[in-house]
Formats: sequence, structure tokens, C-alpha cells
Amino acid sequence: MGDGKDLEDLDQAAATFQRVRPRLFGIAYRMLGSSTEAEDLVQDVWLRWQTYDRSVVSEPEAFLATVTTRLAINALQSARVRRETYVGPWLPEPVDTSADPHLGAERGEALGFAVLLLLEKLSPTERAAYVLRKAFDYPYRQIAEIIQVSEVAVRQLVSRAGKHLDSGRRAPVSRNEQQRLLSAFVTAARSGNISALEELFAEDVISYSDGGGAVRASKFPVVGFVRVAKYHHAFANRFWVGVQVELVDINGQPGALLRRDGQVFTVLTVNASDQGIYQILWMMNPAKIASAPAAGRCHR
Repeated sequence: MGDGKDLEDLDQAAATFQRVRPRLFGIAYRMLGSSTEAEDLVQDVWLRWQTYDRSVVSEPEAFLATVTTRLAINALQSARVRRETYVGPWLPEPVDTSADPHLGAERGEALGFAVLLLLEKLSPTERAAYVLRKAFDYPYRQIAEIIQVSEVAVRQLVSRAGKHLDSGRRAPVSRNEQQRLLSAFVTAARSGNISALEELFAEDVISYSDGGGAVRASKFPVVGFVRVAKYHHAFANRFWVGVQVELVDINGQPGALLRRDGQVFTVLTVNASDQGIYQILWMMNPAKIASAPAAGRCHR
């Protein structure tokens, strides 16, 4: 009888976990900027949930969100130590948002690459408070319980985080305009046309290439519209040979998969304001693009 009861209890625990899992992944991904690390963390939460005394948990969803957030704060602290020795620029790991545009959140906040890069400048606790409040609309009181500070402190953390982000955030262009600029950039970069590239860029455009030391990529960001245009002109002839480009939805924004011989070797996206493209993100680390979205429409 006991075994049957235990199995029934575990089935119920599993059903509860599966129901809330998208939100747990959404929290973990926004905290870590890595879908691989977020998946590992959510799996750790499941193992803890399996063995925890669930009879003392009155609100399972709140409990699981709390465990996820606290583990993510710890994981981010150790991840930052590792990122200090990362070869070249570190970029967030792209996630497929075509199936779930908000990745477990009530809103798409803190999902786009521009904001994820700004979130890297926050402390882990600031980031947790901001993500829980702005992406998931948790009450301040509940956030205070999750990150174990006072409600007043939470309000200060969210406010401070918002000011940090606002100081670096630019008003984005519409989705259609971003897609137009991405397509125009691919065309200009493929041809190596310097003047066409310069016309697309904001004056202070930065090109980041994340190869993680695993593939050839620039170890330093390239800055300024003249230098960035010349940089893309310089490798156009060899880089684009035999490349197929497929437009996809990643992180809630237009992106492109670059394939050679049927294999994705780069995920590319741009961030743009009314001044033009101000960030070009070349995600080339094979470990980061292994789960790149497969769907999309072909564009040559």
C-alpha cells in the first residue's frame, strides 16, 4: 500500500513540476544567459523536489521558483568567475522563441540580446529582483521572501537595476525594421560593400564575435562604423563561400542561421535603434549554438 501511495505522490509531484517548468526555465535562462546552464539548473531543481519533504510545502509553485532563483544566484556568481577567463567576448546563448515567445513569462522582458547583455552588468541579486519583477510580475513581498531581503531593499534593487539598464538601453526599432536591417546587413556583408555597410550602422556600432576559443573569431570587439565596415569587408570573400542563410526567431527577435554543408556554424543577429545597427552579434561557439532553432524560412 505504501509503495502505491509513494508512486501516486511522485506522479503528482512530477505533474506539478511539469506545469511550472517553463517558468522555472524562463527564470534560470534570464539569470544565466545560457540555455544549457538553465536546463542543468532546472534539472537540479527537479532532483531536489523529488527528495524534498513536499508535505510541508503549501505553495509548490512559489517553492520551486524560490529554489530556482536561489540556485541561479549562486550559479551566476560562479559563472562570472569562469567568464573572466573566457576567450574573446562572451555572448548569451540563443534560444528558440518561435514556439514560446515569452519563455515562461507573462511578458517578453529580459529576453532580447540587448537587454541580456545589459543584465550582465548587474549584481546577481539585482538581476534576480529585476527579472522576477519585470519579466514575471512577482509582488515585491514575494521577491523579498525569495531572495531573503526586506521588501524595501527589493524595491531599491529593482529601481537601481532599472536605472542601470535605462542608462545603456536604446529605443529599439520595430520588428519589421530590425528584420529589414538584418537582411540588408547580410547582403552587404556577403558582398563586402563598405559603403552599403556604413549606411546601415550607427556611428558607435560594435561587432562582437563569440567563438569561445573553439573556432576562429575576433578576440576583441570591433568598434566604430568605419572600422566595423572595413572588418566585414576584409573577410567577406572567404567567410561567405558556400553559406546558406535562414531567417529565424531567436530570443524574441529576428536572427539568422548560417549554414555550411548543412551544418549551422553561426547564429547572427543585430540590435538597432533609429540611429541604425549598433550591435552585431556573431555567436559561433559550437557549444552555444548546438540547440539553435531549426525552423525558419530560407533566404539566400
